[in-house]
Amino acid sequence: MNIVFMGTPEFAVPSLQTLIRGGYNVVGVVSQPDRPKGRKRELAPTPVKAEALLHGIPVLQPVKLRDPASIQELAALQPDLIVTAAYGQILSKAVLALPKHGCINVHASLLPKYRGGAPIHHAIMRGEPVTGVTIMYMAAGLDTGDMISRVEVPIGDDDTNGTMFEKLSLAGAELLQRTLPALLAGDAERIAQVEEQATYAPNISREDERIRWERTSLELFNHIRGLNPFPGAFTTYEGEVFKVWTSLKPQREADAQGAGQPVRIPGTVIQMTDMGIEVQTGSGSIWLTRVQLAGKRAMDVAELRRGLTIPAGTLLGADPIASSEGS
Repeated sequence: MNIVFMGTPEFAVPSLQTLIRGGYNVVGVVSQPDRPKGRKRELAPTPVKAEALLHGIPVLQPVKLRDPASIQELAALQPDLIVTAAYGQILSKAVLALPKHGCINVHASLLPKYRGGAPIHHAIMRGEPVTGVTIMYMAAGLDTGDMISRVEVPIGDDDTNGTMFEKLSLAGAELLQRTLPALLAGDAERIAQVEEQATYAPNISREDERIRWERTSLELFNHIRGLNPFPGAFTTYEGEVFKVWTSLKPQREADAQGAGQPVRIPGTVIQMTDMGIEVQTGSGSIWLTRVQLAGKRAMDVAELRRGLTIPAGTLLGADPIASSEGS
């Protein structure tokens, strides 16, 4: 049986490796075009392409897979099954109709929750205690196809976007390994999604990265770790981008604006110590522990204090961004 695998980032590599190690006949790989990376902006292969080339598997990299020429190239591989994982393009009806066993997707959420391109980011940012992976048949809508199998993966307080990418990547590969035999034998379940339970996780925009200090301390804690290590949460300091990579989980959501407490605007620096920068939020405060000034490397606040002190009373996020350098 001819299998074509579609994927692009590191997340998809374990799923491709599962097919290769399982002895499946992977006749081709489709990945996004190579992108410039690093300071020299040299073209680099996608992680999935690099893995495919290690095993001598042909790679297609169409700019737009829906173009007739690209569809013809794919059809020439005569796929019986297409497996996708974080490919990065929506498949057209013409592509979905090619394989006789259909197209399946390894999606990093417990569908129908978090359909879309950034399910891991959004699950953490919204404070979910658990997420997971769903393998589903692909349909014309956005992650709307019937589900085949799924597995739950807890989100711990110490987890970030980066740690969950790795956990879900491995969980997805293991789930694919368990799911394929029944699917190829024609015994796989088809479980319809409940539309009323659907939520969406669109790709992260620049405004999604901005820290809104009026939110609660717990919401900001989840926001910051949900964007670590990419693309990163940010505020501004003296008109420059000021990235925040880690913070301490607030122990309580008590209102710091209560009786006997000074009234502070959310975003106001309360104090800066080796432990971090304490900042007023909409419900108490939060300690920032690892940050990055524009044009500088990321560092713990204890190291930052050796060269810079941000005075109490400083209002973060108040200035428009004067420069995008270092963002």
